Amino acid sequence: MSSSIRPNSVRYRPEIDGLRAFAVIAVIINHFNKDLLPSGYLGVDIFFVISGYVITSSLAGRTSKNFLDFLSGFYVRRIKRLVPALVMFVLITSVLISLFNPDPKVPLDVGWRSLFGISNIFLYQESTDYFAQSAELNPFTHTWSLGVEEQFYLLFPFLIWFSGFGRQEPKGARNLFLCVAVLTIASLIGFISLYPVDQPAAYFLMLPRFWEMAAGCLTFIVFEKRVKIKQALERVPPFLVCAAMVAVMFRPIGGRSGTIAIVFLSVILIACLQKRTAAYQIFTYKTIVYIGLISYSLYLWHWGILSISRWTIGVSWWSTPILLALIFIIAILSYEYIEKPLRKKLFNHSWGYFLIGASVLSFSAIFVNMLATPFVSAKLRIVSDDDGIFQKGRESQSNYTGPVTGRKNRDCGISASKLTQSVIHSSLGKCLWVGEDKRAVIAILGDSHAHQLFPIAENIANDKKLSVYNFQYSGCLVPQDPIKIDDKCENVNKVPVWVHRELGQPVIFVIASIADPVYHFHTAALQKERVEAFISSFKEVLDAGNYLIVVAPNPKFHDINNHTSDVCGRGGVWTKFNPDCKKEYKFLAKTQRDQRKVYLDGLYNWSSSDQRVAIVNPYDILCGEINGYCHAISHGLAKYWDASHLNLGAVQSTYPLYKIAVDQLLQVHAKSITNK
Repeated sequence: MSSSIRPNSVRYRPEIDGLRAFAVIAVIINHFNKDLLPSGYLGVDIFFVISGYVITSSLAGRTSKNFLDFLSGFYVRRIKRLVPALVMFVLITSVLISLFNPDPKVPLDVGWRSLFGISNIFLYQESTDYFAQSAELNPFTHTWSLGVEEQFYLLFPFLIWFSGFGRQEPKGARNLFLCVAVLTIASLIGFISLYPVDQPAAYFLMLPRFWEMAAGCLTFIVFEKRVKIKQALERVPPFLVCAAMVAVMFRPIGGRSGTIAIVFLSVILIACLQKRTAAYQIFTYKTIVYIGLISYSLYLWHWGILSISRWTIGVSWWSTPILLALIFIIAILSYEYIEKPLRKKLFNHSWGYFLIGASVLSFSAIFVNMLATPFVSAKLRIVSDDDGIFQKGRESQSNYTGPVTGRKNRDCGISASKLTQSVIHSSLGKCLWVGEDKRAVIAILGDSHAHQLFPIAENIANDKKLSVYNFQYSGCLVPQDPIKIDDKCENVNKVPVWVHRELGQPVIFVIASIADPVYHFHTAALQKERVEAFISSFKEVLDAGNYLIVVAPNPKFHDINNHTSDVCGRGGVWTKFNPDCKKEYKFLAKTQRDQRKVYLDGLYNWSSSDQRVAIVNPYDILCGEINGYCHAISHGLAKYWDASHLNLGAVQSTYPLYKIAVDQLLQVHAKSITNK
């Protein structure tokens, strides 16, 4: 690999556009209906490989006067390729989302950041906020992948030039290969290691994704300089590779293994798609190639249109053909009248491009930020600020301020992966309220299902005058099984110990979590293991003179998803056509009771044998059983704002259960003092 790559070795490969078509169609199918192609989102990873391959091939043999000329030429081509269609998409979609979203600030924040290639960083930061609006309602969520690519483009030209590849030096290809190979290995190791610990970082950030685009770069170099390897891969039947890729996309496999598999298969497919194969004829069919050519505009617009439709008429059997037609029509118009003409007709001087590009991006960002201001937003929106029967559940939970203690819910939580004893210590100032009754402190801990119990603590503070402490840590089941603790959750089981040490007095711990046989431990054996995990996790804490209330799982209403209250509660007449807004929100009460039976029996047996433990089971209150069915809506008001989280009124309705449990444990505590 000692010689440089000749300029005439680089040619247009229409089958690459065919592969783009395959990738974008997979993504669109997945975004319409995940059940049809559960891992179709991996089409984005195919795009990453193609991007690395095409960028490297486009720079092979390209002459430049100097580094500045090379760099400016590279970025001018990127501006011409990406900016015009992106700006048009962001501007139009920003106006549309402002009409239907009563609180469009977060989507608009993503939108203007996408213009500068940093929306992925913002989305990563937002991913730790459980109470953020559903990703499906944000028309700019998909721009994370553009951010990853654009950040790759910031680094890649330097590798190309200083390796000598961009200067056609004899060892340029070899140097580039070695440099990129080392970075690829480091990035892949980072991706594999980071995924179980911080999945949003592995998903959204460029460095853990670098290896995918680098794989395309390495593919080009190897195929150009190692003919034997290329010839060996050319013998692989492309239909077999395509079948494997489709199989990967059809299986709801983990994102880590699926990503690695699809990148590997994409590399092989690029090599074996040769003219003599039938697959080549399909991938180079005129219509398929054209879909590949418009794939950028298709990718931009499909998600925006789907997102707006979810705010209005929804995605259903009858709206799908209309939405598909709209997506393709707008993508074709974008390609024919924005992408193609502006690539050719913009000012030809490099610095002129930068000036024009910077001006357009800046003014567009200012316009989008203007739409996000409360005054403009209120004038534009054509939906209600009130979500009706859903009672602004998400907002009331995330923005709750205790009427008795003055504590704010938002101040009392963190991602579970960031838990430390110092975090718990620092939280006491804002999350602990000291009451007159010094018998015990009520500490409500867990994930977002504990977060929603803030009003319970307020009632206890008001009625019992006991000290109360709330803290939630998202992203992990609480408690963790001591035998198989998730890496990112290693400190979850230590929190009660830390809290007890910090408070220095008896604590009644209230533990609530999404952990539920309906979602996680389906079999009788796993449910028994879960009870044993509770017993072993809290042994040290209980033996230290503390007490425990285990909150049994709520009924789960799967029909109420993360955006039902936003869309169906606030929308106009068009939501009457939205299938999400026409569901009954009910299920057979016996079903989930039976699913949890072994688990609840185990908890009650534990409580019966250990008087320091009490169980709060809100199932019957929240179910509101009528004719054998649990109902999410009672007296014209929804008890839930998503599948498992409660509105304020529903939380308050369960308070008598907590009052009984606290009284029971206080009596046990009093007896223990008397016996001493």
